[in-house]
Amino acid sequence: MSSVPEPDETGRNGHSHRPKRGVPEGLWLQCEGCSATVYRKTVDSRMGVCPECDYHFYVPTAERIRQLLDEGSFEEWFAELRPMDPLGFADRKPYAERLKAEQARTGLSEACVVGRGYMRGRPLALGITDSAFIMGSMGSVVGEKLTRTIELATERELSLVIVSGSGGGARMHEGILSLMQMGKVSAALARFHEAGGLFISVMTNPTMGGVAASFASLGDVNFAEPKALIGFAGPRVVEATVKVPLPPGFQTSEFMLEHGFVDRIVARADLRSEITRVIDYCGK
Repeated sequence: MSSVPEPDETGRNGHSHRPKRGVPEGLWLQCEGCSATVYRKTVDSRMGVCPECDYHFYVPTAERIRQLLDEGSFEEWFAELRPMDPLGFADRKPYAERLKAEQARTGLSEACVVGRGYMRGRPLALGITDSAFIMGSMGSVVGEKLTRTIELATERELSLVIVSGSGGGARMHEGILSLMQMGKVSAALARFHEAGGLFISVMTNPTMGGVAASFASLGDVNFAEPKALIGFAGPRVVEATVKVPLPPGFQTSEFMLEHGFVDRIVARADLRSEITRVIDYCGK
């Protein structure tokens, strides 16, 4: 009777073993809108938009600048401003440590980047809040950067575009100093308006809390990306407070458009052309 060879290190029954080739990590994404598994390169080629349902993925600040401004035209302002820990705040970790960790993880010094650039040849001042950095919450440096940018836009007679992405509102780690930024930025916008400036606000997913309750909703024209979450408190908090079921689509861009909170929903691919159209229409 013939014997069956025992498996060895080369593989079963003496045959050579070739390791299975796995799919390289990061090639595919699961869409948060439709749960489809989509090819990352396809999403990237569509400016971070799902090819199946047009869900708008988060894009980091550097990519947002590349999408909006003419190549190589961005000049960052106030990059030297760094957040402090005035209260010595600590929750699960000290605030000072949290800031260092967020700076290392995101490559940002704060949740806001501001500067000057050109959009299809039109000069403008640009501010972006990034939800990747402590949920884009508005600390003292965020408020200071935006205020200084608005004042420079007033002085230089530039149109102003602020792209908001904040799920945190005012930053609790800085207490009342954070809350004060809402009034400070809003007052600077009022002076900008009195001087005849044009402010275009772009709300992305999410735009919540003190950001939505202050500068994000004060644009001369308010744009929003499709299906963005926009509001002050989260839907569950609102429902628990008012104790009635919320209407379908509550706090989405589409709901806000229907109720007059935003002027237009603009897909990411169309944002450059729509912003420059408004600038031209207003003669800025």
